[in-house]
Formats: sequence, C-alpha cells, structure tokens
Amino acid sequence: MDKDVAHLPAKSPRSAGIALAAAVANPATLPDDPAALKQLLLDHQKRIAELELDNLVLNHRLAVALKQCYGPRADKVPLGQMLLEFAASLEARPVAAEDLPPGTDPATVTRRVGASRGTGGKGGRRNLAERNDLPVVEHIHGLPQDQLNCPNCRGLREKIGEEVTWQLGFRPAFFFRHKHVQIKYGCRPCDAVGANPRIELAAKPLQPIEKSLAAPELLAHVAVAKFADYTPLYRLEGIFARVDIQIDRSTMCLWMRDIAELILPLYRLMCERVRESHVIATDDTILPMQAPDKNLASRIWIYRGDDDQPYNVFDFTPSRSRDGPAKFLAGYNQVLLADAYGGYEGICLEGGIIQAGCWSHARRKVVDSRTLHPAIGDAALELIGRLFAVERQADERKLPADGRLALRQEHSVPALAQLQDKLALWKSQLLPKHPLAQALGYIQNQWGPLTVFTGDGTVAIHNNLAEQQMKRIALARKNFLMVGNERGGQTAAILSSITSTCQRHEINPELYLTQLLVNLPDTPLSQLDAWLPDRWLARQDAAAAKQTPTTDSPVLPTPMQPPSAAS
Repeated sequence: MDKDVAHLPAKSPRSAGIALAAAVANPATLPDDPAALKQLLLDHQKRIAELELDNLVLNHRLAVALKQCYGPRADKVPLGQMLLEFAASLEARPVAAEDLPPGTDPATVTRRVGASRGTGGKGGRRNLAERNDLPVVEHIHGLPQDQLNCPNCRGLREKIGEEVTWQLGFRPAFFFRHKHVQIKYGCRPCDAVGANPRIELAAKPLQPIEKSLAAPELLAHVAVAKFADYTPLYRLEGIFARVDIQIDRSTMCLWMRDIAELILPLYRLMCERVRESHVIATDDTILPMQAPDKNLASRIWIYRGDDDQPYNVFDFTPSRSRDGPAKFLAGYNQVLLADAYGGYEGICLEGGIIQAGCWSHARRKVVDSRTLHPAIGDAALELIGRLFAVERQADERKLPADGRLALRQEHSVPALAQLQDKLALWKSQLLPKHPLAQALGYIQNQWGPLTVFTGDGTVAIHNNLAEQQMKRIALARKNFLMVGNERGGQTAAILSSITSTCQRHEINPELYLTQLLVNLPDTPLSQLDAWLPDRWLARQDAAAAKQTPTTDSPVLPTPMQPPSAAS
C-alpha cells in the first residue's frame, strides 16, 4: 500500500474514505488481502452513511431556520393548506336556491361556518347604526334651491323620505390642560382683631407622580403605547412633536419607572393570586439588557393563572438560571404547565409540583422533521392529531373539567397507548442522530409530563396560551431592542403584566390604567383587590347595566372609588 495511505489509522472511517479515494485514483495501491479490502469497503460505506446523515441534519436545520424566518407559524402540513384553499373556494361559491328551505333568500345565506359579528362571531361589515356609544356628526344633503321644482309641472317638490348611510370617522388624539385651583380659606374677623385667621388651603388629590406635568391619562397613554402597542419612546417623542408638544424620551422613561413603582403593590397581589391557581402555565423568552461590552441575554417569564385566578404575570431575571422561576414558585405545589426546560424538573421535585408537558412542542418537532421520513412522521402526527381532536370536541361541547376528563379517558388514553407502543419501533428504524428520531425521543423522555392531562381535566393539552404572550415580548424586543438595566426590565414586567391581563379580559388598557392611576395613590392596601383587572371589569359591567344607552359624546374617565366593605 502507498506509504501516504498506509500511515492513516486503519479504523478511522474518514481515513478509510481517503484511502479508498486514493486507491480508486491508483488501483495499484489497493491491498491484496481480501479481508483488508472488505474492511476498507465497510469503513467507506460507514463514512458515506455518516456524511449522508450529517447532510440530512444540516438540511433539516436550514429548513427549520427558513421556516422560522419566512414560513407559516402554525404546525401545518401541506395537506392542511390544501384543505384551507378548498374551503375558501367552496365558501366563495353561491348557494343554490333549490338547496334552501322554502322562503329563504339565497342572498342572505353564506357557506361560512360560524356566526357573524352581530351574533357573536368575527368578521363582516359592522352595523354602525347600532353603535350608540359613538358620537354622531350629522350631514344633511338636500337639493339646491334651483332644483326643487318638478321638471314636469314646475311645481315645488316635497320631502317624501330619506336614505341614511353611515361612515366611521376618526379624530386624532389631542392634548389639553388640567388647571388645578386650590382655594385658600381664612377668617377675616379673627384677622381683624389680631387673632389667628386659621388660614387653610384646600387639598389637591394625590397624583401618580407628584410635581409632574403628566396627568394620569397621559401616563396611561404612554404606558399603553409602549407595552401594549410596542411603540418605542423615541417614536412617541416624534408623534408628540407633530402637535408642538416637546416631551423628551428620557422623561417618559422616568414616568414609566415611577408608575411601575406605584403599581408594584397591585402587581405583587396579582403574583400572589396566580400562585393560588391549580394550574400555572409558564414560558420564557429573551429580553436583552444593555451592558458595557455586549447585551446580556436576560429573560422575561410569563406565569399565566387559571380561570379562577385570571391574571398574566411577567417576571424579569438577568439570566435563564433556575433561580428566577424557583423564587417565583416558592411555596407553590400544584400543577406547572411548561416546556421541557431542565430547570423546571428540579423545581418541581423540590416543591412537590406536578409538571405537565406541552403536546404542541412535541408535535412541532415532528412536523419540522416529517419530510425526512414521511411514513413515520405522518403516522405519528395522525396519532397526535387524535389528541387535539378530542380537545376540540370538548371545546365545542363546552364540557366542564370532569366531562373533559371522561372524554379524554375514552378517546385520548387509547391513542396514547398506540403511540407509546410504536415510538420504540419507529426509533429502531432511524439512526440515533436522525432529526425525526430525536423528535420521537423528546416524546419518550417527556412521556410522564405529556400524559398528566389524562388524569386532570383542568390541565390543558398544550401551553399555547402562555406561549402566545411571548409574542408581545418579541414585538417589543423588535421595536425597542433592549432594556437599559435590571430596573428597566422590572418596569417592563410590571406594565406588561397589566396590559396583558387587560387583553385577556378584553379591557381597554388605557381606560383601566387611567382610572387606576387616578385612584391608586390614596387607595389603602386593604382595598387593593378591588382594582384587580377582573374586579374592575365586573364593576364596569354592573355600572353599565344600570345605565340607559345614550348618544352623547364620550367623556374623559373620572375617578372611580372601590366599593365599600358594606357593599
């Protein structure tokens, strides 16, 4: 054998590949011994298989990266997209008159499944005539005076009716000034005789930020713009400058810090209520924090309470160490719905917490790698799809927790048994480093947490509701890039908790924050729970039910005192 080939290690697949390539170039260098020649060929075949697997893994990683940048976010396969396109074309087709009950107008019938906006669904043209809560600017359009005469008899034509159409207008936000006048009182008779006139100045309500030019509604607007609409403060600075109001972004940043400190007791109360939940759903994402050399990969965590404690609470930590969730979950011993982050395992073991897994995570991994082995991938997705179908059926029937659990026991448990039996068989048909084998291995390793939902009807099959709240952090990160320090991260966590919980309850966050900032400075801690978003919404609904609808123009929000203990 050529000395340049013979010195390579005989058992190295890479060396064997080089040796065989050299031998092909020069057949005289092939060994004469049949056993050595066979071993060289086997090593070369092994090296080819390794390279093919490496190429497969790299192509898979590239496909996942491209999907994250440009592809759909939903875990769909092409068949689903085909069905959606078919449904869209079917919906566009007119309904035949002979297919309808007698007396039905075909023009009023649609193939769309679900109700229109007027019956509780979404979509469709809004009926502005029924929006009595909006002010009306009326425009009367009549014929000019010289066109009122009848063209036939030249007599004067009379009004016999009218046609009314509606348009939705918009008036840009505007600034106004609050003028606080504190009346000063004194006793003139006492002053006239040289006695103490007992001068007293009427008190002014406590302000969210004392000696600040910002009124509660302006503070609420800036907070909602940044933490609900993800508008950076430098853009707000430019928006305000268009109407000749100069407010520096650093000033608005200090405002956000100050109102976060004011809201901190309410935020802590929301945290306490979340820890009273039977099921807490959690997730985390990066929120970079500015540092001298480079930004730190600090994290922000969501803790979503269950329906009995309906609050979304965010927590900021400088890193992703387990110390952050361990501190927040201290004393909690119910169910934690989360992904497979390794830190949760130790927290759950130490605190006696039941860890529940997310089938959306498991399904996503299979979807991402199904094209590498469609037969196994499609079979796995079919069984996982049965689990989600059971959940959709329970949602459609609006089953309570015990009814949902019974449905899962009847349908989900058998599907899980089939899936568990086939996981080992499928993995034996794939190389250990194959992406689909790793996806199936994730399901096997997380089998305990992934099956918690079969024994508790209150545990969701997925963690999507918590993950959806990470989108607001991603949008914020894309717009204002980072937080300046740990205190800025805590401010973001507090105000994001308020705006996210408002979104959960379909509350106008600007209205809620305005009333909160007006009343919170002089609200005792014993009445703080009256200002939790769900409690505030209940009072708003109760007040609206007692009032008759009016067409008057809306007014600025006024202070609302919490209910007394007697009520």
